[in-house]
Amino acid sequence: MALLCLILGYCVLVPMAVWRPQEHEGHGPTKGALPGAERSEYTASALVSLGVLLLYLATLAPSTAMWDTSEYMTAAYTLGLPHPPGNPFFVLLGRVFAMLPIASSVAIRINVLAALASAIAAGMWFLITEHVLRHWFDERWKRVLGGVMAALHGATAFTVWNQSVVNEKVYTVSLAGLAIVSWLAVRWSAEADGANSERLLLMIAYLCGLGYANHMAGMLPLPAVGLMILVRRPSTLLNARLLVGSVGLVLLGLSPFATQPIRSAFNPAINEGEPTACREGLKLSCTFSTGTAKAFAYNFNREQYAKPNLAQRQAPLSAQVGMWWLYFKWQWLRDARLAHQQLQATLATLFLLLGFVGGVVHFRKARASFWYFAPYVVTISLVLVYYLNFKYGASQSSDLTDVPREVRDRDYFFIWSFSSFGVWVAFGLLAVWEGSAHMVGRALRTRGHSGLGRPGPGALLLAAPVLVMAVVPLIANWTAASRRGETATAAFARDLLNSVEPYGVLITYGDNDTFPLWYAQEVEGVRKDVTVAVLSLLNTDWFVRGIIRRPIYTYDAAHGPAIYRDRDWPKPVRPPAFMSLAQADSIPDYAILNEAAHLQKGALKATIDPRQLPQDGAGGGVLARSDIFVLRMISDSWPERPMYFSRTTGDYGQRLGFGDFMLSQGLARK
Repeated sequence: MALLCLILGYCVLVPMAVWRPQEHEGHGPTKGALPGAERSEYTASALVSLGVLLLYLATLAPSTAMWDTSEYMTAAYTLGLPHPPGNPFFVLLGRVFAMLPIASSVAIRINVLAALASAIAAGMWFLITEHVLRHWFDERWKRVLGGVMAALHGATAFTVWNQSVVNEKVYTVSLAGLAIVSWLAVRWSAEADGANSERLLLMIAYLCGLGYANHMAGMLPLPAVGLMILVRRPSTLLNARLLVGSVGLVLLGLSPFATQPIRSAFNPAINEGEPTACREGLKLSCTFSTGTAKAFAYNFNREQYAKPNLAQRQAPLSAQVGMWWLYFKWQWLRDARLAHQQLQATLATLFLLLGFVGGVVHFRKARASFWYFAPYVVTISLVLVYYLNFKYGASQSSDLTDVPREVRDRDYFFIWSFSSFGVWVAFGLLAVWEGSAHMVGRALRTRGHSGLGRPGPGALLLAAPVLVMAVVPLIANWTAASRRGETATAAFARDLLNSVEPYGVLITYGDNDTFPLWYAQEVEGVRKDVTVAVLSLLNTDWFVRGIIRRPIYTYDAAHGPAIYRDRDWPKPVRPPAFMSLAQADSIPDYAILNEAAHLQKGALKATIDPRQLPQDGAGGGVLARSDIFVLRMISDSWPERPMYFSRTTGDYGQRLGFGDFMLSQGLARK
């Protein structure tokens, strides 16, 4: 109940305090409605959002998926901390959806959150498009048609659709926030001198801060908002009261981050980064301390990832723009099997040209809102490309074999770009439609038809086939974007966990062979007795502490594999590594082996050959912190605890010298 009240405050009460609709007299919005649109347009927007939501629900994933999906579902369900900076607003919002009785499983409920967020964004693109088209068309049906096309394009672009039917991360919630901010900015551009203009800017400031608490992209609209103000009403920038209020509301929006040191001190199952100095539970003395401040700042600034500065490019800028273009081509026809490359490129070029035409039309027809929307589009595409500073994409320039690459395709970072671009595509389509109708009208006139000098209903109807472009991504992406019926990830997690004997330790490699296990254990309650130790995280101090502190759960024989029911399994009384938290923190980052090292315990004798390890440049082998901890767990807990290497770790067990002592067992090696 307290959590629900907290979310209510963030999402409803604060915005209501900032935003107070103004009543208008005469021509304009219906009395009591939000300014800038008739009440019927908000109804139409809601219907568009509902239609998009139904599309997403029809193609919704029934379970979890690979990459970060399981991590964020588990973090939301357990009120934990996903990877830095932790996305606290999403965690709070996701926890509420995890509790709502709207579906049969936690995974579906949180997937519905992703679908709902993107559907809300589609409704905002409808409102923005309809507003701009008021400067172009008197006929309401044309404005509604344009709004529907913008929403449809933004909703069925491949990355948007694919991210909206499974909650992989926080991007759809972020998309909804950016779309709402964009609508408020477009409203302000039309009423810069109105009585409600300051409230609109205060609302934007709050939502940008709250959006940042969901994902750093929450601040992306601010440069466009600043330029819009500079062009439309520069005196606003001299309003000290407004500036102070805006800063205060940004900080208020950021306040979900204050929950992190508190929750982290309770050692939730997902506690990545551990932004607290409290090691023995929540206490005022350690919560309000220099140690917590440093740990929080380290987590907030994502220092764990050691990203290079922008001057140090990880790939040529041309290649980084090329990555965006590759992902842009995916949006209109996702051709994963490379069977229709020419068609894909042709469609992408057409849609890009339509977008450029739409931008020109926007500039000519509604310049006030153009000064927000154009800088916004540039910020979330080209500027974002420069800021993200990615390596070559995983699927990019496959002919280049010696370049550093991202571990996966990063198209989801441009979901905001592809979704909002649908607005300009809709403008472009309407311009082409109207231009085609003019040409048809002239052709009919030369053949003796009268009254068709301007595009009338007949000419518009004859030119209507060009509008078929509006449904191209809906048709072309249905199979690729849909996640309906996908249950392989959850099945993989259960099978991998059940490959391990009771109370075993399972060494995994990285995200895809670990996060689904977290979901299976913490959300579905599958094999919580297994300790999952992921190599990519064992190099951090906080994950090692988590292994030591993790409760020892009793093996549930009734729900475990039948093969394990023929004997009793003694429950361990100590963690896999027999060490204190202080001793764990003292593990060195690495050790250099210049000669073979041995680990012997009973019949087990492993010889670690330095030549099988990464080299330090001087001929020595490098044992990473993760390797040291794995060896320590085996030394302390074997054979009382079964020890396993997931098959996804490749030859890791052999490189540590255990090649002669491993037995394949399901999806792991004991």
